[in-house]
Amino acid sequence: MKAAVMRAPNAPLSIEEVTISKPGPREVLVRLKAVGVCHSDVHFWDGAFPTEMPVILGHESAGIVEQVGSMVSAVKPGDHVVSILSPFCGTCEYCLTGHMSVCHTVNGEQFKRGPTEAPRLSIGKEKVSQFLNLSSFAEQILVHENTLCVIDKEMPMDRACLIGCGVITGVGSVFHAAKVEPGSTVAVLGCGGVGLSTINGAAIAGASRIIAVDLSDEKLAMAKKFGATDFVNPKNGDPVEQVKALTNGGVHYAFECVGLKLTAEQGYMMMRPRGVMTVIGMIPPGVNIEIPGIELLVTEKRLQGAVMGSNRFRIDFPRLVTLYQQGKLHLDDLVSDRIGMEGLTGALQNLKDNKGSVARQVVMFD
Repeated sequence: MKAAVMRAPNAPLSIEEVTISKPGPREVLVRLKAVGVCHSDVHFWDGAFPTEMPVILGHESAGIVEQVGSMVSAVKPGDHVVSILSPFCGTCEYCLTGHMSVCHTVNGEQFKRGPTEAPRLSIGKEKVSQFLNLSSFAEQILVHENTLCVIDKEMPMDRACLIGCGVITGVGSVFHAAKVEPGSTVAVLGCGGVGLSTINGAAIAGASRIIAVDLSDEKLAMAKKFGATDFVNPKNGDPVEQVKALTNGGVHYAFECVGLKLTAEQGYMMMRPRGVMTVIGMIPPGVNIEIPGIELLVTEKRLQGAVMGSNRFRIDFPRLVTLYQQGKLHLDDLVSDRIGMEGLTGALQNLKDNKGSVARQVVMFD
Protein backbone atom coordinates (compact mmCIF):
# COMPACT_ATOMS: atom_id res chain seq x y z
CA MET A 1 0.00 0.00 0.00
CA LYS A 2 1.02 3.64 -0.34
CA ALA A 3 1.55 5.69 2.80
CA ALA A 4 3.00 9.04 3.85
CA VAL A 5 6.10 8.22 5.92
CA MET A 6 7.74 10.59 8.41
CA ARG A 7 11.51 10.06 8.62
CA ALA A 8 12.56 13.31 10.34
CA PRO A 9 10.81 16.11 12.26
CA ASN A 10 9.70 19.12 10.23
CA ALA A 11 10.67 17.40 6.98
CA PRO A 12 8.31 16.65 4.08
CA LEU A 13 6.51 13.33 4.39
CA SER A 14 7.56 10.84 1.73
CA ILE A 15 4.99 8.80 -0.19
CA GLU A 16 6.34 5.24 -0.03
CA GLU A 17 5.27 1.67 -0.64
CA VAL A 18 4.67 0.05 2.76
CA THR A 19 3.95 -3.60 3.53
CA ILE A 20 0.97 -4.16 5.81
CA SER A 21 0.56 -7.52 7.57
CA LYS A 22 -2.46 -9.84 7.59
CA PRO A 23 -4.95 -9.62 10.48
CA GLY A 24 -4.15 -11.51 13.67
CA PRO A 25 -6.93 -13.06 15.80
CA ARG A 26 -8.40 -9.75 17.04
CA GLU A 27 -7.17 -7.51 14.26
CA VAL A 28 -9.05 -5.84 11.41
CA LEU A 29 -7.79 -4.64 8.02
CA VAL A 30 -9.57 -1.49 6.85
CA ARG A 31 -9.41 0.16 3.43
CA LEU A 32 -9.45 3.89 4.21
CA LYS A 33 -11.62 6.35 2.34
CA ALA A 34 -10.98 9.61 4.22
CA VAL A 35 -8.61 10.89 6.92
CA GLY A 36 -8.71 14.22 8.74
CA VAL A 37 -5.50 16.13 9.42
CA CYS A 38 -5.46 16.99 13.12
CA HIS A 39 -3.28 19.39 15.10
CA SER A 40 -2.22 16.42 17.22
CA ASP A 41 -0.41 15.08 14.14
CA VAL A 42 1.46 18.40 13.94
CA HIS A 43 2.72 18.07 17.52
CA PHE A 44 4.57 14.89 16.53
CA TRP A 45 5.57 16.03 13.03
CA ASP A 46 7.25 19.20 14.34
CA GLY A 47 9.01 17.37 17.20
CA ALA A 48 7.09 18.91 20.12
CA PHE A 49 6.15 15.36 21.16
CA PRO A 50 8.63 12.51 20.66
CA THR A 51 7.90 9.55 18.37
CA GLU A 52 9.90 6.62 17.05
CA MET A 53 10.75 6.93 13.35
CA PRO A 54 10.11 6.03 10.63
CA VAL A 55 6.45 6.43 11.40
CA ILE A 56 3.17 6.90 9.58
CA LEU A 57 1.17 9.65 11.28
CA GLY A 58 -2.61 10.14 11.06
CA HIS A 59 -5.41 8.97 13.32
CA GLU A 60 -8.75 10.53 12.28
CA SER A 61 -9.99 7.98 9.77
CA ALA A 62 -12.98 6.29 8.18
CA GLY A 63 -13.11 3.37 5.76
CA ILE A 64 -14.50 -0.04 4.86
CA VAL A 65 -13.55 -3.31 6.56
CA GLU A 66 -11.70 -5.68 4.17
CA GLN A 67 -10.56 -8.57 6.39
CA VAL A 68 -11.04 -9.65 10.00
CA GLY A 69 -9.13 -11.99 12.31
CA SER A 70 -10.44 -15.30 13.60
CA MET A 71 -11.67 -13.91 16.96
CA VAL A 72 -13.16 -10.62 15.75
CA SER A 73 -16.83 -10.15 16.64
CA ALA A 74 -17.38 -6.37 16.55
CA VAL A 75 -17.13 -5.81 12.79
CA LYS A 76 -17.35 -7.76 9.53
CA PRO A 77 -16.11 -7.26 5.95
CA GLY A 78 -18.07 -4.55 4.18
CA ASP A 79 -18.87 -2.57 7.33
CA HIS A 80 -18.28 1.17 7.22
CA VAL A 81 -16.24 2.13 10.25
CA VAL A 82 -14.69 5.09 12.05
CA SER A 83 -11.49 4.61 14.06
CA ILE A 84 -10.42 6.09 17.39
CA LEU A 85 -7.06 6.38 19.13
CA SER A 86 -8.51 5.35 22.51
CA PRO A 87 -9.33 1.63 22.27
CA PHE A 88 -10.80 -0.20 25.25
CA CYS A 89 -10.18 -3.64 26.74
CA GLY A 90 -13.62 -4.06 28.31
CA THR A 91 -12.39 -5.72 31.51
CA CYS A 92 -10.30 -3.20 33.47
CA GLU A 93 -11.47 -0.90 36.28
CA TYR A 94 -11.87 2.05 33.92
CA CYS A 95 -13.94 0.18 31.35
CA LEU A 96 -16.13 -1.45 33.98
CA THR A 97 -16.86 1.90 35.64
CA GLY A 98 -17.78 3.57 32.35
CA HIS A 99 -14.53 5.46 31.77
CA MET A 100 -13.29 3.52 28.75
CA SER A 101 -11.51 6.54 27.23
CA VAL A 102 -8.80 6.20 29.90
CA CYS A 103 -8.24 2.47 29.28
CA HIS A 104 -5.61 2.88 26.56
CA THR A 105 -3.42 5.06 28.79
CA VAL A 106 -2.91 2.21 31.26
CA ASN A 107 -3.49 -0.87 29.09
CA GLY A 108 -1.96 0.33 25.83
CA GLU A 109 0.40 -2.57 25.21
CA GLN A 110 -2.38 -5.10 24.71
CA PHE A 111 -3.55 -3.24 21.60
CA LYS A 112 -0.15 -3.60 19.93
CA ARG A 113 1.67 -6.61 18.55
CA GLY A 114 4.20 -8.23 20.86
CA PRO A 115 7.97 -7.81 20.43
CA THR A 116 8.35 -11.34 19.01
CA GLU A 117 5.55 -10.92 16.46
CA ALA A 118 5.97 -9.57 12.95
CA PRO A 119 5.32 -5.81 12.79
CA ARG A 120 2.05 -4.59 11.37
CA LEU A 121 3.91 -2.15 9.12
CA SER A 122 7.27 -2.46 7.39
CA ILE A 123 9.36 -1.27 4.45
CA GLY A 124 11.55 -4.16 3.39
CA LYS A 125 13.21 -5.34 6.60
CA GLU A 126 12.68 -1.98 8.32
CA LYS A 127 9.90 -1.77 10.92
CA VAL A 128 7.60 1.24 10.58
CA SER A 129 6.11 2.58 13.81
CA GLN A 130 2.34 2.60 14.13
CA PHE A 131 1.19 6.00 15.34
CA LEU A 132 -1.39 5.84 18.15
CA ASN A 133 -2.13 2.22 17.13
CA LEU A 134 -3.57 3.57 13.85
CA SER A 135 -1.20 5.24 11.31
CA SER A 136 -3.97 6.56 9.11
CA PHE A 137 -1.98 8.55 6.54
CA ALA A 138 -2.09 5.40 4.43
CA GLU A 139 -4.39 3.50 2.11
CA GLN A 140 -5.06 0.84 4.76
CA ILE A 141 -4.85 0.38 8.52
CA LEU A 142 -4.45 -2.83 10.52
CA VAL A 143 -5.87 -2.35 14.02
CA HIS A 144 -7.32 -4.04 17.09
CA GLU A 145 -11.08 -4.48 16.70
CA ASN A 146 -11.74 -2.28 19.75
CA THR A 147 -10.47 0.77 17.88
CA LEU A 148 -13.41 0.65 15.44
CA CYS A 149 -17.09 1.56 15.44
CA VAL A 150 -19.58 0.59 12.74
CA ILE A 151 -21.58 3.51 11.31
CA ASP A 152 -24.47 4.05 8.91
CA LYS A 153 -23.36 3.34 5.32
CA GLU A 154 -25.22 6.47 4.17
CA MET A 155 -22.84 8.68 6.16
CA PRO A 156 -20.31 10.48 3.88
CA MET A 157 -16.80 9.29 4.70
CA ASP A 158 -15.16 12.72 4.50
CA ARG A 159 -17.39 13.87 7.34
CA ALA A 160 -17.51 10.57 9.22
CA CYS A 161 -13.73 10.56 9.72
CA LEU A 162 -13.89 13.85 11.65
CA ILE A 163 -16.02 12.21 14.34
CA GLY A 164 -13.09 9.94 15.27
CA CYS A 165 -11.00 12.65 16.93
CA GLY A 166 -11.76 16.36 16.67
CA VAL A 167 -15.52 16.09 16.94
CA ILE A 168 -15.70 13.52 19.74
CA THR A 169 -12.99 15.42 21.63
CA GLY A 170 -14.96 18.67 21.51
CA VAL A 171 -18.55 17.48 21.68
CA GLY A 172 -17.75 14.64 24.08
CA SER A 173 -16.01 17.01 26.50
CA VAL A 174 -19.17 19.12 26.60
CA PHE A 175 -21.55 16.20 27.06
CA HIS A 176 -19.53 13.78 29.21
CA ALA A 177 -16.71 15.64 30.99
CA ALA A 178 -18.21 19.05 31.77
CA LYS A 179 -21.89 18.08 31.49
CA VAL A 180 -22.89 21.53 30.28
CA GLU A 181 -26.38 22.51 31.47
CA PRO A 182 -29.05 24.19 29.33
CA GLY A 183 -29.07 27.96 29.80
CA SER A 184 -25.49 28.10 31.12
CA THR A 185 -22.63 30.23 29.77
CA VAL A 186 -19.56 28.79 28.03
CA ALA A 187 -16.17 30.10 26.90
CA VAL A 188 -14.14 28.18 24.31
CA LEU A 189 -10.48 29.16 23.96
CA GLY A 190 -9.22 28.25 20.50
CA CYS A 191 -11.40 27.90 17.41
CA GLY A 192 -9.64 25.21 15.40
CA GLY A 193 -11.37 21.93 14.57
CA VAL A 194 -11.65 20.85 18.21
CA GLY A 195 -12.75 24.28 19.42
CA LEU A 196 -15.43 24.59 16.74
CA SER A 197 -16.72 21.14 17.69
CA THR A 198 -16.80 22.20 21.34
CA ILE A 199 -18.84 25.27 20.39
CA ASN A 200 -21.18 23.06 18.35
CA GLY A 201 -21.57 20.70 21.32
CA ALA A 202 -22.33 23.57 23.69
CA ALA A 203 -25.01 24.82 21.29
CA ILE A 204 -26.59 21.36 21.10
CA ALA A 205 -26.47 21.16 24.91
CA GLY A 206 -28.48 24.38 25.12
CA ALA A 207 -25.93 26.87 26.46
CA SER A 208 -27.41 30.39 26.41
CA ARG A 209 -24.16 32.21 25.62
CA ILE A 210 -21.13 30.67 23.94
CA ILE A 211 -18.08 32.92 23.82
CA ALA A 212 -15.47 32.08 21.19
CA VAL A 213 -11.94 33.24 22.04
CA ASP A 214 -9.25 33.30 19.33
CA LEU A 215 -6.52 35.51 17.89
CA SER A 216 -7.87 35.01 14.37
CA ASP A 217 -10.87 37.03 13.24
CA GLU A 218 -11.35 34.49 10.44
CA LYS A 219 -11.77 31.69 12.97
CA LEU A 220 -14.09 33.80 15.10
CA ALA A 221 -16.26 34.33 12.02
CA MET A 222 -16.29 30.55 11.48
CA ALA A 223 -17.30 30.03 15.11
CA LYS A 224 -20.59 31.82 14.49
CA LYS A 225 -21.67 29.04 12.10
CA PHE A 226 -21.18 26.50 14.90
CA GLY A 227 -23.24 28.34 17.49
CA ALA A 228 -21.00 30.98 19.11
CA THR A 229 -22.96 34.01 20.32
CA ASP A 230 -20.09 36.29 21.39
CA PHE A 231 -16.54 36.76 20.14
CA VAL A 232 -13.36 37.77 21.93
CA ASN A 233 -10.01 38.50 20.27
CA PRO A 234 -7.18 38.88 22.82
CA LYS A 235 -5.61 41.44 20.49
CA ASN A 236 -8.37 43.80 21.63
CA GLY A 237 -7.56 43.51 25.33
CA ASP A 238 -7.31 41.08 28.23
CA PRO A 239 -9.56 38.13 27.25
CA VAL A 240 -10.35 37.35 30.89
CA GLU A 241 -11.72 40.82 31.47
CA GLN A 242 -13.59 40.78 28.15
CA VAL A 243 -15.33 37.51 29.05
CA LYS A 244 -16.16 38.67 32.57
CA ALA A 245 -17.68 41.87 31.18
CA LEU A 246 -19.86 39.88 28.77
CA THR A 247 -21.13 37.51 31.47
CA ASN A 248 -21.43 39.69 34.55
CA GLY A 249 -18.56 38.03 36.36
CA GLY A 250 -17.53 34.93 34.43
CA VAL A 251 -18.77 31.82 32.65
CA HIS A 252 -20.08 28.58 34.09
CA TYR A 253 -17.87 26.44 31.84
CA ALA A 254 -14.56 27.05 30.05
CA PHE A 255 -12.80 24.79 27.55
CA GLU A 256 -9.11 25.10 26.65
CA CYS A 257 -8.68 23.82 23.08
CA VAL A 258 -5.20 25.14 22.20
CA GLY A 259 -2.74 23.29 24.40
CA LEU A 260 -0.95 26.25 25.98
CA LYS A 261 -0.15 27.17 29.58
CA LEU A 262 -1.41 30.74 29.03
CA THR A 263 -4.81 29.81 27.61
CA ALA A 264 -5.36 27.16 30.30
CA GLU A 265 -4.73 29.72 33.02
CA GLN A 266 -6.89 32.32 31.27
CA GLY A 267 -9.74 29.83 30.95
CA TYR A 268 -9.63 29.14 34.67
CA MET A 269 -9.62 32.82 35.58
CA MET A 270 -12.57 33.74 33.32
CA MET A 271 -14.96 31.45 35.23
CA ARG A 272 -17.41 32.45 37.91
CA PRO A 273 -17.42 30.61 41.29
CA ARG A 274 -18.31 26.92 40.96
CA GLY A 275 -17.25 27.01 37.32
CA VAL A 276 -15.78 23.96 35.57
CA MET A 277 -12.67 24.36 33.43
CA THR A 278 -11.85 21.47 31.06
CA VAL A 279 -8.45 21.19 29.37
CA ILE A 280 -8.77 19.55 25.95
CA GLY A 281 -5.67 20.88 24.16
CA MET A 282 -2.41 18.91 24.19
CA ILE A 283 -0.23 20.83 26.64
CA PRO A 284 3.40 19.77 25.97
CA PRO A 285 5.17 17.43 28.43
CA GLY A 286 6.93 19.28 31.23
CA VAL A 287 4.67 22.34 31.06
CA ASN A 288 2.81 23.09 34.30
CA ILE A 289 -0.37 25.12 34.77
CA GLU A 290 -0.29 27.69 37.59
CA ILE A 291 -3.45 28.89 39.30
CA PRO A 292 -3.95 30.62 42.66
CA GLY A 293 -4.41 27.86 45.21
CA ILE A 294 -6.79 29.93 47.28
CA GLU A 295 -9.17 30.12 44.29
CA LEU A 296 -9.78 26.38 44.50
CA LEU A 297 -10.87 26.74 48.11
CA VAL A 298 -12.87 29.94 48.28
CA THR A 299 -14.54 29.86 44.84
CA GLU A 300 -14.90 26.08 44.39
CA LYS A 301 -13.79 26.41 40.77
CA ARG A 302 -12.85 23.05 39.28
CA LEU A 303 -10.03 22.24 36.87
CA GLN A 304 -10.13 18.95 34.95
CA GLY A 305 -8.90 17.25 31.82
CA ALA A 306 -10.77 15.18 29.26
CA VAL A 307 -9.04 12.70 26.94
CA MET A 308 -10.87 12.14 23.64
CA GLY A 309 -14.03 13.68 25.04
CA SER A 310 -14.34 11.09 27.84
CA ASN A 311 -15.97 9.00 25.12
CA ARG A 312 -17.95 5.78 24.98
CA PHE A 313 -17.32 5.75 21.25
CA ARG A 314 -19.46 2.77 20.20
CA ILE A 315 -22.41 4.59 21.73
CA ASP A 316 -21.32 8.12 20.84
CA PHE A 317 -20.35 7.75 17.17
CA PRO A 318 -23.75 6.51 15.92
CA ARG A 319 -25.44 9.27 17.92
CA LEU A 320 -23.15 11.89 16.39
CA VAL A 321 -23.93 10.55 12.93
CA THR A 322 -27.64 10.96 13.70
CA LEU A 323 -27.08 14.53 14.94
CA TYR A 324 -25.31 15.28 11.66
CA GLN A 325 -28.14 13.76 9.65
CA GLN A 326 -30.59 15.91 11.61
CA GLY A 327 -28.63 19.06 10.75
CA LYS A 328 -27.50 19.72 14.34
CA LEU A 329 -23.83 18.72 13.99
CA HIS A 330 -22.22 21.00 11.42
CA LEU A 331 -19.63 18.71 9.86
CA ASP A 332 -20.05 20.19 6.38
CA ASP A 333 -18.78 23.55 7.64
CA LEU A 334 -15.87 21.85 9.41
CA VAL A 335 -14.23 20.63 6.17
CA SER A 336 -12.12 23.49 4.82
CA ASP A 337 -10.26 21.52 2.12
CA ARG A 338 -10.06 18.08 0.52
CA ILE A 339 -6.59 16.94 -0.56
CA GLY A 340 -4.66 13.92 -1.80
CA MET A 341 -1.91 12.17 0.14
CA GLU A 342 0.72 14.29 -1.62
CA GLY A 343 -0.79 17.39 0.02
CA LEU A 344 -0.23 16.18 3.57
CA THR A 345 2.99 18.09 4.30
CA GLY A 346 1.35 21.34 3.23
CA ALA A 347 -1.70 20.54 5.33
CA LEU A 348 0.44 19.99 8.43
CA GLN A 349 2.27 23.25 7.75
CA ASN A 350 -1.06 25.11 7.46
CA LEU A 351 -1.99 23.92 10.94
CA LYS A 352 1.43 24.73 12.36
CA ASP A 353 1.17 28.24 10.90
CA ASN A 354 -2.33 28.57 12.41
CA LYS A 355 -3.76 29.54 9.04
CA GLY A 356 -7.01 31.32 9.83
CA SER A 357 -9.14 29.78 7.09
CA VAL A 358 -8.31 26.19 8.07
CA ALA A 359 -10.65 24.10 10.23
CA ARG A 360 -10.20 20.51 9.03
CA GLN A 361 -8.32 19.39 5.93
CA VAL A 362 -9.35 15.92 4.76
CA VAL A 363 -7.31 13.42 2.74
CA MET A 364 -9.49 11.61 0.20
CA PHE A 365 -8.33 8.23 -1.16
CA ASP A 366 -10.68 7.94 -4.13
